[in-house]
Amino acid sequence: MLTAGPDAVSCRDNGTCFKRRWAEACAQRGVAVRKTRPYRPQTNGKVERFIRTLLELWAYAYPYTNERERAVALAPALESYNRFRRHRALGGLTPLQRVNNLSGTNN
Repeated sequence: MLTAGPDAVSCRDNGTCFKRRWAEACAQRGVAVRKTRPYRPQTNGKVERFIRTLLELWAYAYPYTNERERAVALAPALESYNRFRRHRALGGLTPLQRVNNLSGTNN
C-alpha cells in the first residue's frame, strides 16, 4: 500500500479476504476505509476495468519465465497506462494528464 495523506480514503468491496489485515494497515497510515454498496457493480466498474487492462497488457501479455520477471515488468506497464494510454472516460486524456488538470483549467 502506498503512503497516504491526511484525507486519504480506501474504497474496497465487502469481501472477507484479508479484511482484518487491510483494516489494520489502513489504520496505521491514517486511511479511512469505506465499503462499497453490496450488489452495486457500478461502484467497482472502473477498478475492475483497470485490473482487466493490466491483465491484458502486462500480466498475461508476455511469456515471463518467472514471477520476478513479471514483477519487474509491472512498473513500465503502469507507466505506459498512466502516461500514454488515452481513456474515453477521461475525454481522451491520459490518467496523468487528468490528475495534473483536475480543475479543468489547464487546456
